[in-house]
Amino acid sequence: MDGNLMDDGFPAVKLFNQGYSYTYDDVIFHPGYIDFPADAVKLDTRLSRNIYLSIPCVASPMDTVTESAMAVAMASVGGIGIVHSNNSVAEQAALVRSAKSRRIPFVSDPVVKSATDSVDSISDFGSAPYVLVTESGTAKSKMLGVVLRSDWEKLSDKGVRVSEYMISSPESVPASYDFEQVAGHLAAKNLSFVPVVRDEEVVDVVTAADVERIRGLPKLGMPSLDAKGEFLVGAAIGTRESDKERLEHLVKAGANVIVLDSSQGNSSYQIEMIKYAKKMYPEIDVIGGNVVTIRQAQNLIQAGVDGLRVGMGSGSICTTQEVCAVGRGQATAVYKVSSVAERSGVPVIADGGISNSGHIVKALTLGASTVMMGSFLAGSNEAPGAYEYKAYQHGFMNQMQEITNPHTGPFSFLYRLGLLLHTVENGLKIKKYRGMGSLEAMTKGSDARYLGDTAKLKIAQGVVGAVADKGSVLKFIPYTMQAVKQGFQDLGASSLQSAHDLLRSELTLESELEQHKLKEEFMGWFLMKRNIFDQSNYRATPFRLFSPGKFTLKSIPD
Repeated sequence: MDGNLMDDGFPAVKLFNQGYSYTYDDVIFHPGYIDFPADAVKLDTRLSRNIYLSIPCVASPMDTVTESAMAVAMASVGGIGIVHSNNSVAEQAALVRSAKSRRIPFVSDPVVKSATDSVDSISDFGSAPYVLVTESGTAKSKMLGVVLRSDWEKLSDKGVRVSEYMISSPESVPASYDFEQVAGHLAAKNLSFVPVVRDEEVVDVVTAADVERIRGLPKLGMPSLDAKGEFLVGAAIGTRESDKERLEHLVKAGANVIVLDSSQGNSSYQIEMIKYAKKMYPEIDVIGGNVVTIRQAQNLIQAGVDGLRVGMGSGSICTTQEVCAVGRGQATAVYKVSSVAERSGVPVIADGGISNSGHIVKALTLGASTVMMGSFLAGSNEAPGAYEYKAYQHGFMNQMQEITNPHTGPFSFLYRLGLLLHTVENGLKIKKYRGMGSLEAMTKGSDARYLGDTAKLKIAQGVVGAVADKGSVLKFIPYTMQAVKQGFQDLGASSLQSAHDLLRSELTLESELEQHKLKEEFMGWFLMKRNIFDQSNYRATPFRLFSPGKFTLKSIPD
């Protein structure tokens, strides 16, 4: 046999030591040998030395990504959310407590009044068939009763106090109940809704419609729980002296892991904070970063970190590499840092650059134990902020490309086609998404993350934008994980550890750097042609959707 035929790709150690900085799109794995079904792939992993997850997914500590609703949803599907710190100490601690107090996979927002209040209009009920009554008129208060919309509608004098016709001491369930227990209680008692209570305070209200909605989603799998049976929740802090007080409040609030949030983690400030946190709270895992080189990683490992966050300038809304000329291609960074972190038993979080399931497969195979996602989760129901509708405009191609991206919702062609047609008629449903290095985020305090809080001039290392509605994390994360399992099956890896072992033995790769450049050049040329997608002839525009979410051209006039 010709010996040249044996040069079939490159081992990772050779590909990543040629002086190139590769992104995820610059490399491709070769398939391995399959002797197991995709459903046999195990994705359980470690976030840090002592925190175990059912799936390798982490919600980024960004103020347009992770607050209590995202933390609850991520823990429900087996991942974890890291609550951002771009707020006051009290606000962040409250978000952590809110997530820790729940065992159902969503956060409700019930309408609450005090006993002396009145219900003045049917709009007070919102979309709910009830109004809760508590001592103070807030959810964080003892529940006294409930007002049913049907009872209110029968009143001749609708201005009377709710205490005169409310149902006192309604059925409730403890916050320790998980979703199936709450659903069982609703069914057994034939109730349309039930308040969830903790220490006499209303935590949530679960309706029969909620139960039907959740049961219509993919099976959630094993949730992320701590030793007390509560959801695992992480929280971010900075590296300033004032963050020591923040750390104390977050630990008291129940945070299970602390992430030191810095764009460049190899600093005396972070090393000192790692040592302080491990000394004061040895039971709490501390994740350091961000780093992209072996030298950076070694310094934080020696300081005592329990996990490493890898990535610098790789996020979709991060401009650090362009502004500061520092960073590294994410594929190279993950491979290099993982190679040294593995020797010390320190798990790696691949942070940034994740825009599809293939990127997750690449990050995990290259040595990461988890992936941290920002834009992938932004725009979901659970992300902070309200939805808006961006009006249909002449530049329809930009909107069409955004909607038909396979990561703006569940992996369904019909879903995306329906969303596209809805957008033509009503506009694009969006949520704000911004980089923590954007000037807008810096005005709320995130400049400390870039060690720029004492600088007179603020230099942006991120941008502000918007992302299309993705639906619920509870729906598209299970779909994504199934795609990741299929990717691992093609590699011949039945688990994350198996993928790591293959990388060090028989797995081969190739660079797609030139092909990636050609794709970018083509898209640049294609978008220049977007004038053909004008409002008068969009129905006759020569394109067609291609599952899952790509498009191909039939013809383009010059």
